[in-house]
Amino acid sequence: MPTSAPPGTRNERRRAATRQALVHAARQILAEGGENGASIQHIAHRADVGFGSFYNHFESKSELFDAAVTDALEEIGRTFDDGLGDVEDPAELVSGGFRLAARMSDTHPEVMQVLRRRALGLAHSDLGLAPRARRDIEQGIATGRFDVADPVLAVSVLGGSLLSLIELRFSRPELDGDATAIGMAELVLRMLGLRPDDAAEVARRPVPPVARTPR
Repeated sequence: MPTSAPPGTRNERRRAATRQALVHAARQILAEGGENGASIQHIAHRADVGFGSFYNHFESKSELFDAAVTDALEEIGRTFDDGLGDVEDPAELVSGGFRLAARMSDTHPEVMQVLRRRALGLAHSDLGLAPRARRDIEQGIATGRFDVADPVLAVSVLGGSLLSLIELRFSRPELDGDATAIGMAELVLRMLGLRPDDAAEVARRPVPPVARTPR
């Protein structure tokens, strides 16, 4: 198979579609918690591609699952960007992220299960949610909105709290998701230095709806 085809050729589109099918299959397996027991043959079958196609794109299952985690985190990040792109207040960006994450547990369960199971190791990655969190924390510090001495620790607090919220959404689905997210966001904003009344007001500002993932 030639590797020097110009961008946009039928061959490149076919390769891209095969790779994405493998990534999507890996995302489903991760969301179901079946990563350890999945063989390459099973992954290829689930992706509806030939067994040999796997090695045209990935050297190992580990590489594929890492790509699947990155793909899921980028989808979540894009959803945050789409919903909060017009927001300028760093505190509202932090709060809105918690609110949207809780909603996405219902509308995008696959990607949020991937986040739940694998994202802790990427809390300080250069991909997905981490750089967006760093951006918002640094902006909040620069503008005096947040009273934080160490932005790295602040990002860790944000990431751990967000993952705890997602875990709570899946383990206790009977709880009101938005109310839970508001409470968590309010606590985090107070940890970042907002006054209690300010944190309560920001945490309750409206956030846009999230379209449900087609099944």
